[in-house]
Amino acid sequence: MRQVAQYILLPLSMLTLLLLASCQKEEKFDTDPELKLEFSTDTVFFDTVFTTIGSSSRVFMIYNPSKEKVNVSSIKLAGGNSSPFRINLDGIPGTEINDFEIAGKDSVFVFVKVTIDPTNLNNPYIQKDSLVFSINGNQQDVKLVAWGQDAHFYRNGIIGSDYTFTADKPHVIYGFLAVDSLYTLTIEAGCRIYLHSGAILLVYTDATLKVNGTKENPVIFKGDRMEPYYRDLPGQWGRIWLYAGSINNEINYAIIRNGEVGIHADTTGNSVNPTLRISNSLIYNMSNTGLLGQGTHIEAANCVIGNCGNRSLAFVLGGKYDLRHCTIGNYWNRSFRRQTALVLNNYYFDITNQLQLRPLEMAYFGNCVIYGERPEEITIDQHSSGGILNYKFENCLLKTELNISDTEKFPGSLKNENPWFRDPQLAEYQPDTTLSAVINKGSLEVMNTGFFNLTIDLSGNSRILDGTPDLGAYEFQPAEERRR
Repeated sequence: MRQVAQYILLPLSMLTLLLLASCQKEEKFDTDPELKLEFSTDTVFFDTVFTTIGSSSRVFMIYNPSKEKVNVSSIKLAGGNSSPFRINLDGIPGTEINDFEIAGKDSVFVFVKVTIDPTNLNNPYIQKDSLVFSINGNQQDVKLVAWGQDAHFYRNGIIGSDYTFTADKPHVIYGFLAVDSLYTLTIEAGCRIYLHSGAILLVYTDATLKVNGTKENPVIFKGDRMEPYYRDLPGQWGRIWLYAGSINNEINYAIIRNGEVGIHADTTGNSVNPTLRISNSLIYNMSNTGLLGQGTHIEAANCVIGNCGNRSLAFVLGGKYDLRHCTIGNYWNRSFRRQTALVLNNYYFDITNQLQLRPLEMAYFGNCVIYGERPEEITIDQHSSGGILNYKFENCLLKTELNISDTEKFPGSLKNENPWFRDPQLAEYQPDTTLSAVINKGSLEVMNTGFFNLTIDLSGNSRILDGTPDLGAYEFQPAEERRR
């Protein structure tokens, strides 16, 4: 009987173990739709600058904040197989990984690799993608950013010494680039400056910007996207910001286009010179304002400022301004434009909503054209309580409903006569026919008293061959002269 009992006990003990094992609870998944993964970074940057085809790798971490494990249903590159990026997660490579489990309160390394051909001119200067995570019905992403061509790159940088942009390679700004106080950024002729979405070139208090373009080799500021769709798309980057107190800024032969605000000049600095002298330059196709002056001192000559989503030119919060042989136009056709091509103003309301008057000492326009497709393209916004707002339009062609009979304010000026621009929709503001009202309507005295030699127009043509200058930035050229 004892032997039989032993044989019976053995199967019973094994059965007990099996029953105990079957009673153990399976590890549960956290299926809360509000659950969010956590990441060691929101953006993975590859700031290696390649000169030949090459690869670079970066790593970041995913954290599961839950006590229970989670199932990440999908981890994939938004760009799919066409993306220059690749991922490797726990030894699994590819562009998409499905049903990946992460234990409770655990973390995983994600390795990201990018391969770049910097000599491929079809590449954007900045390659972007995102790694998309799907969990419990919601999505999160981590941005991926890599330099895409051979260039000088600046990301959230501060220039702490005198510095020069050379024309050997393009210069690409991501985030911001600030010129610190007491230093000068000099930009050589022929430089191309590409700014990423929202990017700003900031010139700080007591700092200086010198742009030394030439007619043959202008300096170009534009967005960093190379695809044809972006060629004429406004709002692609932020602004050139001459911050409050910046001094002695000079821009000559620059083309500034496709941003939000072309140049933003903020209050005068500790210098006897104007905050900004700008000449022989084009600012156009900005989503907001071409040239914005706020209580500052600007001199401009031989410039075209046109086709902006809000105002082409705004001198507000007072200041002092002198413009000669400039064409201010606005034929914006991408959306409804709320303001006129030119706005002058002498006040603002502070953060406590208290009125602050700021004297506009002088806004002088000589031999200029201010025009657009609207009946009124000039706003003179003097506060009802008064304050100083002095302006003068001397020998100008104006699109306005203002009464210009006051010879103190509008000496020699014309109203609503057709300038016959070549193609104003494309910011081509050259007079294109002998019917143009701008021909030979300028003043030699206005031309000769500017801050530099104005006998040559923006295109390099003489203003004095026929004895009298035309209005605006361009001298009329007969068709046979243009063909030569």
